[in-house]
Amino acid sequence: MSDNVTTQHKTAACIGGGVIGGGWVARFLLHGWDVNVYDPASDAKRKLDAVLENARAALPALADVAMPSEGKLTFCDTLEAAVTNAHWIQESVPERLDIKHAVFAQVQAACLDSAIIGSSTSGFKPSQLQENALNPQQIMVAHPFNPVYLLPLVELVPSPINNPEIIEQAKTLLTSIGMKPLHVRKEIDAHIADRLLEAVWREGLWMIKDGIATTSEIDDAIRYGFGLRWAQMGLFETYRIAGGEAGMAHFIAQFGPCLEWPWTKLMDVPELTDELIATIAQQSDEQSGHHTIRELERIRDKNLIGIMRVQKDNNWGVGELLNQHDQRLKQLG
Repeated sequence: MSDNVTTQHKTAACIGGGVIGGGWVARFLLHGWDVNVYDPASDAKRKLDAVLENARAALPALADVAMPSEGKLTFCDTLEAAVTNAHWIQESVPERLDIKHAVFAQVQAACLDSAIIGSSTSGFKPSQLQENALNPQQIMVAHPFNPVYLLPLVELVPSPINNPEIIEQAKTLLTSIGMKPLHVRKEIDAHIADRLLEAVWREGLWMIKDGIATTSEIDDAIRYGFGLRWAQMGLFETYRIAGGEAGMAHFIAQFGPCLEWPWTKLMDVPELTDELIATIAQQSDEQSGHHTIRELERIRDKNLIGIMRVQKDNNWGVGELLNQHDQRLKQLG
């Protein structure tokens, strides 16, 4: 990809226009890119139009400045026509390796040598995607999260064959459309985020099977509790605060032994060696050590208030609870 792509006219090709592919189309289109779409499904255009309607109402609400003029959307009759002039090509076809390999073969027979090819795969590693490819170093994982037009995270997973220059180009390009590229430095099945989600999902399935909780009760445990904290501080920064003034090492010393208790069906856990504890504590210091615990608490509280007040406006989740509580407080007054 040429260095001036970010300042001149830009074209993306989206192969597949479903839930994820349609979100990519919206993300590029609303940031001023021309987008070529190839999806052979008979109702692809109808479904994409519905995604775009939602995206046009939602994405600009995040910006306090004017969005770029919308790019040109083109439905292409062939895959080759879609990719010929594209600087970024996003594959969002079904999660079957044989299908993806066939698509990449078609793409690379027609696309620019300088194009970057991202795959929306949630499970396959880039080295698997690159097998038998004409130009394997063009291909890498770019795994987004639904709705792609709103959620900024994209897991960018290269293999050792992808050179640093193309990785940096990909990060720059994704950042230019408002995304947060998380560079996953080691290939691993399901990348980072879905492995974390999978652990929670598996435990939820067990609790339903064992009659401990319903789907609604599990969702309430997340959306009224730790989900709110995770939304603005993630996992480790949340636990850093839980360690108090003594910090992350103290938290691990206090709660680490719980990992050996039968709290969960997922009992294959790493041994909390001194080396692992020191690594976690050091990384936590690098992440948040420039703030005192009291500062982190105040930041957390302000963020939580903002998140919950938005939900009050929509009378949804914890917001519905807070609105009901307002009525009780009125009666007390």
